[in-house]
Amino acid sequence: MIEFRNVSKSFRTPNGRKVVADNLNLTIPSGVSVGLLGRNGAGKSTLMEMIGGRMRADAGDIITTGTVSWPVGFAGSFHGDMTGAQNVRFIARVYGVDTDALAEFVEDFAELGDHFQLPVRTYSAGMKSRLAFGMSIGIPFDTYLVDEVTSVGDAAFKLKGRMFFTDRMQKSGAIVVSHSTEQLRLFCTAGVVLEDGRGTYFDDVSDAIAHYQNSLGTKVEQ
Repeated sequence: MIEFRNVSKSFRTPNGRKVVADNLNLTIPSGVSVGLLGRNGAGKSTLMEMIGGRMRADAGDIITTGTVSWPVGFAGSFHGDMTGAQNVRFIARVYGVDTDALAEFVEDFAELGDHFQLPVRTYSAGMKSRLAFGMSIGIPFDTYLVDEVTSVGDAAFKLKGRMFFTDRMQKSGAIVVSHSTEQLRLFCTAGVVLEDGRGTYFDDVSDAIAHYQNSLGTKVEQ
């Protein structure tokens, strides 16, 4: 479960203060895959970062039960002078999982070949993303934070990523941000619409999509 209790968050901008959460009260049940919808700038990424602990709320509390992943595919915390394998083993120790098992899984999943044993600073952006995606999927979390889950790699890698992620969702929940309503329907059962600093939870993701699209004045996809 993830519960927002009177959470507020805002930022200064040249055009005034931007409110992301305005005394937000919201409960996301455990074991549910939830699509997070909102206009550009509504605060979806900020909300994900607050849930993941990378950003603090200005006020209020975010209560989580179970383990929560970092944003799936996030490659910003790699140590550039360490190899891919060394980075994976370090993360395994941090999260208390078997180092050999995770390294073997990620090496196979990320398809980096000999680069797995080279410093991450030599990687392309795509290689870093595949490494990060493999680490995220390789560790079992109770809730995954996902931003555009299938955006990494070529068509074959995207298909593999969808298959592994779908398998993880059999035992875990997720909070998913995607511009594709097709992907939200594929991966999610419920939805949250973020607007004007408030969040509305819908038990059916199709109802969330309809509410969001109606607010935009666009046709609802069937």
